[in-house]
Amino acid sequence: MTVLTVHLPGGVWETAGALPHPRLRPGVIGYRGVRLALDRPRTRLEAPIGAVTLLLGFEEPVRISRPGRPPTTLRSVYSGLSTSPAIGEHGGRISGVEVLLAPWAAFRLFGTPQGELAGRHVDPEELRDTGELAAALAALPTWADRFALLDDVLTRWSEKGTPCSARVVRAWSELVRTGGSMPVGRLAREVGWSVRQLENRFREQIGLGPKAAARVLRLQRARRLLAAGRSQAETAAACGFYDQAHLSSEFRAMTGCTPGAFTAARLGDASARSGPPLVDRLRGEATSLVLPPDGAALFSKTGRVR
Repeated sequence: MTVLTVHLPGGVWETAGALPHPRLRPGVIGYRGVRLALDRPRTRLEAPIGAVTLLLGFEEPVRISRPGRPPTTLRSVYSGLSTSPAIGEHGGRISGVEVLLAPWAAFRLFGTPQGELAGRHVDPEELRDTGELAAALAALPTWADRFALLDDVLTRWSEKGTPCSARVVRAWSELVRTGGSMPVGRLAREVGWSVRQLENRFREQIGLGPKAAARVLRLQRARRLLAAGRSQAETAAACGFYDQAHLSSEFRAMTGCTPGAFTAARLGDASARSGPPLVDRLRGEATSLVLPPDGAALFSKTGRVR
């Protein structure tokens, strides 16, 4: 487990990260605790990732918006897979634990068809009783205690959960392994299903169809390569895009900005940023941007970040 606490001129920022108990992996990807006590609001853009997010909040709520959808204000949030970005805003004080789940594991733990939750942010209380868990986590004194409680609770949920298809798990693992580059027909053959069977099971237990899921994973890999310094042309070729224009088009559709704008924002001078550091949801991945105070309003009108 790693804990980092930063004292800023405008408050305190703390984050803690840990892997779940091995019995929960690979379905439960990781835990991240966060505590912010700032004197100003904070706005982040979250790009689509190949994971379901469960935030169990302790303090003030978060306001979440997506292009074409009304904003949602929640303290605890379940976020299904999506092909569009989201904007999260809060007043500067927020704390809680975020659990990252493989989508098939989310199906097992919550029992709700993931297609009903794709592209949505809902109160997890609508899916199962999580209010007592959030309160119990908030009452514990350390992040290590909170993560240990999550291990116990998620193990019980998993043991009594909705069975998920081993073929779906295998197909999802292949898509992740190949960065979304495996053709759907070949993927279906690999697991012994027709394309239609694969599509139906994916929508039920993953949330998106296999083609849409592959788009998310392909762009996730592209963001990682760009953040590591690869050129757009190299990245497009490595990730299976037709050309650089195709990469740019997909980038705009799923992040709201161009590859160049996203990379420039990621590589901005961290010393010039007055707020807390940027910590991504997935370790080693480029998943987020910190936006200026008016960024959410601009995004809601245009669907793009400039």
